[in-house]
Amino acid sequence: MTNAATTPSGQPLGISHRPSPTEAMFAKFKAEDKPAFIGYLPYGFPDPEVSLDAFRTMVEHGVDAVEIGLPYSDPVMDGPVIQAASSIALNNGETIRRVFEAVETVANAGGVPLIMSYWNLIYHYGVEKFARDFENAGGAGLITPDLIPDEAGEWIEASDRHGLDRIFLVSPDSADERLEVVARNARGFVYAAARMGVTGERASIDASPETLVARTRKAGAKNVCVGIGVSTAEQGAKVGSYADGVIVGSALVHTLLADDNRSPRDTAEGLKLLAAKSEELAAGIHGARA
Repeated sequence: MTNAATTPSGQPLGISHRPSPTEAMFAKFKAEDKPAFIGYLPYGFPDPEVSLDAFRTMVEHGVDAVEIGLPYSDPVMDGPVIQAASSIALNNGETIRRVFEAVETVANAGGVPLIMSYWNLIYHYGVEKFARDFENAGGAGLITPDLIPDEAGEWIEASDRHGLDRIFLVSPDSADERLEVVARNARGFVYAAARMGVTGERASIDASPETLVARTRKAGAKNVCVGIGVSTAEQGAKVGSYADGVIVGSALVHTLLADDNRSPRDTAEGLKLLAAKSEELAAGIHGARA
């Protein structure tokens, strides 16, 4: 049985009738005392067909849930690697209408399909239309880095109708009251940004994410995943020792970029490197509590 979503003031907005595949994934991993591995890649990079191969490769080599990025012209939260990949995808003419192919691909491969999108893209596509098409494609949930629960009433209602997860972000600077609002309105999990700033690979991960995870759980969140900065198996194991899931983006995207970080790598070589990186990170993350 799922909890009804509420407004920021705590009033119920609706009831989710479809069980959350994301929450089912976390329940399975918690029973095994393991964190989940969530991997990010933008759709359409390096081109539409190869991106579908890349999503399948990720699932086949250890990624549990795939965060499918919707390329956006003004990605304020994304670092240089993801910006470069998104630019290539946009130059290929990628639009939101085609991303549901990727959702179906991930679902058919046995992974949990998530979409990460800046809200403007969803708004212009049509909130109800997006929720309907996303559900029909087998989607699980939407990550919205620039949408806060206070302004998400239309999305909360639509996601309830279609049984979709709502993944909002928190950061080390989030006040306890803000954490409570996010936890009350989230479904699936809460995305804890490891640090303030843009995404990207980091040489080290400090202690602030662990504190943030503890604070977010205390605020009522059922599942808390950490992203921004994880790029090695060792870092994945460290974060996975306390988080319910570890989110990796730039380190996976990097495998498909040439050394100049501006153009795609040879397809066969890129997919081979993506498979190896996925396996490396999966080993660290899934073995975090061994």
